[in-house]
Amino acid sequence: MAKKKQPANNAYVTKIFKQKTESIMPFINERLSANQTSIDKARYEKPTTDNTVARQSRFHFNPEDVMNALRTNIIGQDDVLSSVEEMLYLVKADFGIKHRPLAVNLFLGPTGVGKTETVKIIAKSILGSTDNFCRIDMNTLAQEHYAASLTGAPPGYVGSKEGHSLFDSDAIKGSFSKPGIVLFDEIEKASTEVIRALLNVLDTGHLVLSSGTHEIDFSNALIFMTSNIGVKELNAHRAAQNKGIKKWFGSNAIDEKSHLKQALQKKFDPEFLNRIDRILSYDYLSDEFLDKILDVELETLNLRLKAKNATLELDETARQQLYTYYDEEYGARNLAQHIRVKLEPLVAREILKDDKSTQFIIEYIDDNFSISPNNNT
Repeated sequence: MAKKKQPANNAYVTKIFKQKTESIMPFINERLSANQTSIDKARYEKPTTDNTVARQSRFHFNPEDVMNALRTNIIGQDDVLSSVEEMLYLVKADFGIKHRPLAVNLFLGPTGVGKTETVKIIAKSILGSTDNFCRIDMNTLAQEHYAASLTGAPPGYVGSKEGHSLFDSDAIKGSFSKPGIVLFDEIEKASTEVIRALLNVLDTGHLVLSSGTHEIDFSNALIFMTSNIGVKELNAHRAAQNKGIKKWFGSNAIDEKSHLKQALQKKFDPEFLNRIDRILSYDYLSDEFLDKILDVELETLNLRLKAKNATLELDETARQQLYTYYDEEYGARNLAQHIRVKLEPLVAREILKDDKSTQFIIEYIDDNFSISPNNNT
């Protein structure tokens, strides 16, 4: 007598189906995205006399959304953000010079004022993540022979045939509907040879690697550079002012933005500077912005605490004490550091000890920060 077939284990079948679905879905999503890109590209490139269709942008980002994020998080830099807004609308309109980067921007100014953070916010708003752009720390390229890190080893040297480069070509290339984003951080610290290697990138939007077999296309990329050049002298001038010394730069008051640009012109050749669309100077963050800076830093901390189902507030005594640590020379980064060192350990201990409370408040009592559950909210 034949044995009766046993029904399949439902849990096992469900598990196998889920595994197969999860392995297939990325491929399906990738194909759907590629098909939509092909449709958008065909519509965009089709000749038309209809202004409504002709003026549709291939880029999906909304400049207003990007600027809302920037103005919420970048404090005290209204002039800079106005220029960034103009740049975003130009990119969105998409009638720029072909075979050249979409925009080339240089951000000048002291540390902790939002130069790099501006690029991160733009990347998150346009590309969905702060990790999706190509970042090159130029202080690692201070030696002349490091130019090979960008362009690859020249013929006859080890690695020349592979065409390796520090550049993330996929992040630079972007896509039809999204621009690539590249950041050259602390550009003044790179060697002269490295800077010269970038001239063709800024001018034609292309970089041919030394092997001659690979080429990186920057024509669909937003290029950003940051620099602290001239800031050391400005900090010395400000310190002298605070002490009542009037001998710096020939007077007690100088045009700080002009000073930064003069320092830039001493460092870089005209052919490099002439390839930059916008040179924007960030201001020092004075005490008047402390409330906003602290709010932004606290919100950043609370976004991380959200994963632990916790939120943190500061009472006025804690806020006032944190303000006393602020150093204008180091900007918002200075305040963030004190939050990490003085407040976050308290939060860590409390959420490990108390697994029921979800809201906490920090006060400053008897020369110490103190944390407790916030039962008043």
